[in-house]
Amino acid sequence: MNIIPIDNFNLPGLNLYANASEAELMHYYEPQTGVFIAETANVVLRALEAGYRVESMLVEDKRLEIEAGPVFEKIKDLYGEEALNEIPVYVAEHEVVSRLTGYNLVRGLWAVLKRKELQPPEEFCKGKKKIAVLYDVVNPTNVGAIIRSAAALGMEGVILTDHSVNPLTRRSSRVSMGTVFMVPWTVVPTGPELISGLKEYGFATVAMALCDNSVTPDDVNIKSEDYLAVVLGTEGDGLPQDIIDSCDYRVMIPMDHGVDSLNVAAASAVIFWELRK
Repeated sequence: MNIIPIDNFNLPGLNLYANASEAELMHYYEPQTGVFIAETANVVLRALEAGYRVESMLVEDKRLEIEAGPVFEKIKDLYGEEALNEIPVYVAEHEVVSRLTGYNLVRGLWAVLKRKELQPPEEFCKGKKKIAVLYDVVNPTNVGAIIRSAAALGMEGVILTDHSVNPLTRRSSRVSMGTVFMVPWTVVPTGPELISGLKEYGFATVAMALCDNSVTPDDVNIKSEDYLAVVLGTEGDGLPQDIIDSCDYRVMIPMDHGVDSLNVAAASAVIFWELRK
C-alpha cells in the first residue's frame, strides 16, 4: 500500500481534503466529471460496489486497520494489488487530521472518488415505474434522507433539479448511509419543462403540496397509475405554484394538533410507503 505519513500540509493531494469546496470538487476535472469526498468505510465500500474509483484516502492512524482494512480489501478484489498500491493513503494522528480538514473525521476515514457521467432524463426514465423528483431541495441532510427512504421503500430512481444539493456531497452521502450509490439518480435543469418531460415519458406526476384540491396519499386513483413521479419541494417554500399546477395530482398528508406539514424527508417516507402497499 502507498501509505504517506502527513509531515506537512503541503503534500500533493491534501488540498482536496483541506480547502476544496463542493463546487470545486465537482468541477475538478472539467470538462470531464469531477470528484467527491465520501466519509466512513461503509459509504466508501458502497461507492466502490457501485463502480466509483477511489483516487486517494485520508485515514487516522488508529483507524488504519479497523476502518480502512475492508476498503483496501475491496479495492484489491475489484482492481488488483497493483491498483491498491497506486492509491495515496494519507495517514496521521487524530489531532493532525482534524487540524488539516477543520473537521473531526467520521469514524476516521475519508476518500476522494471519481464521479461518473449522469444519464440524460429520457434514458434514465426507461424501465422505471416509480421515481422521486427533488425540485430545488437545498438541504444536504434532506437529500440524503429522501434517497435513503427511496431505497428502502421501493422507489426505482431519483431525479434532482440542478439547484438541489448534489447527492454526492459529503453530508448527503453519509446521511443516506451510502444509498446514493444504490438508487439510480440523475440531475436535470430546474424549470417547468421537467414536468412536461416526465409526462412525455409516460409518468403521472404527483406534487406534494398544501392545496385545497389535494388528496391524501392513499388516493385510489394515484395508486392505480402504472407510472408515477412524486415531486417534492424544498424545506419551507415547498414547490413553486407553476410546478404544482402542472402536475396531474396534488397530495397532502393529513396533520393533527395544528401542524401544517412534515419535514420534506419525513413526508417522502410517508408517500413512498403508501405507494409501496
